[in-house]
Amino acid sequence: MSSSLTSAIRLTPLDNVCCHHAHDHHQLVIGLTGQAEFEIDGQCGMLSVRGGCFVPAGSEHFYEGIGENRQLIIDLPDDAPALSGLYRHHVRLFDQPGYFELDDNLCQYLQFMVLELSRENLCSASSDLLATTLLNGLHNRLHERLTSSSSRLDIAMLDAYIEAHLDAPLCVDDLARKACLSSAHFSEVFRQQTGLSPYQYVLRKRLDAAQQLLESTSLPLITIAERTGFANQSALSHAFRRHLGHPPSALRQPARMLHFA
Repeated sequence: MSSSLTSAIRLTPLDNVCCHHAHDHHQLVIGLTGQAEFEIDGQCGMLSVRGGCFVPAGSEHFYEGIGENRQLIIDLPDDAPALSGLYRHHVRLFDQPGYFELDDNLCQYLQFMVLELSRENLCSASSDLLATTLLNGLHNRLHERLTSSSSRLDIAMLDAYIEAHLDAPLCVDDLARKACLSSAHFSEVFRQQTGLSPYQYVLRKRLDAAQQLLESTSLPLITIAERTGFANQSALSHAFRRHLGHPPSALRQPARMLHFA
């Protein structure tokens, strides 16, 4: 592929077996239907509808489709029109592996691309134009957050996401995708901005939510554990003792004693 000056775009499913390789061209993968697992130079991510990843040239990557799936894959040699001339700045998107999620406008453009690619007489120049427009949209939205070490995270947005999913498993990859950063870059910037690792931050959110429920409700501990993302009541109690120095039951209001004259 590196000997060609044009972009190669295809709509294809990924096999339901783990495969891996590296190639000398950059690659953009976006989920159309279903899901697929990716690991690019050790950075793991899950692609679903609206989600995508940048695979830099030379990066070893593992991938596996999960059930029925369909992906848009664009192979981009370094001198493809979408990465050269006036659009040479687009190549910065591939400085490092990265995962992202398309916004509504880019999703609409993606639907247009899929329809155009289904035309039998689509020429290579049209394919290059489609790829260039997509990369330009991604660059405008993601470039600074993917490549700048001084990225500023939207902590309010992340807080809202964490709180909305507190009863579900949350991992660094989930938060990194919301911030449109690779997991490694996200973790670095997050620690710089908050002073905590993503894991420590989410745990603190879980403990705060559990403490509020303990103080304001009479819900059983097992229910509070489920609502705040702890595996079970034992995990909740262990986290309280280790990080707060007391068991959850210490926060329950003691029953009032009745006194008779």
